[in-house]
Amino acid sequence: MKLIHPSYFPNIFAFSYILHEPVCWEVHDNYQKQTFRNRTYISNDRGKHILSIPIIHVGKENGRQKYKDVLIDNSYPWQRQHWRTLQTAYRTSPFFEFYEDEIKPLYDKPFEKLLDYNLKTIETIFECLQMEMPKDTSTEFEIEPSEHEDFRFLINAKLKHKLTIEPYTQVFGDRHGFIPNLSILDLLFNLGPNAIEYLKKDFISQDNA
Repeated sequence: MKLIHPSYFPNIFAFSYILHEPVCWEVHDNYQKQTFRNRTYISNDRGKHILSIPIIHVGKENGRQKYKDVLIDNSYPWQRQHWRTLQTAYRTSPFFEFYEDEIKPLYDKPFEKLLDYNLKTIETIFECLQMEMPKDTSTEFEIEPSEHEDFRFLINAKLKHKLTIEPYTQVFGDRHGFIPNLSILDLLFNLGPNAIEYLKKDFISQDNA
């Protein structure tokens, strides 16, 4: 079973493991910046575009903050902004209207905690694909997990993977070419149910093996 962090609409590489491997969610770690915990990337008319969830930062005097305790800063209308951005980017994609009613509620109801919201975004994707989401969660934090394969590195937004992601048709591909390893939303809106088979592909470059 692979130990993975829940992230905001995970990227394609991470979701390929989440969908097809036994997964345990890491819920007892410390929050870290520069990760996919509060960000995801999509493609719009300008190319690769970040969607970032604002969080309430605690002072350094309070020590490190647990991921499960991180609060979303809802004083800023980020949900409305993210949804409008998704509409603009994907309204002409083949499956946006098909999944719109499932995705939109995530941007209508305020969520208090980042971890809860991220788990809900992942659960929503599983519902769109008519599959059951993994439910197992960690019971404590371990630097070196004793019972799970450690795939927590997938949360690192700075880590560059040598991937061989096969191109699929993207909305603005004629302008920017194929942009690999975006949010699972990009794959869902462009391929629909075929995303399940696509995620079975081997995305690891032989140079990484």
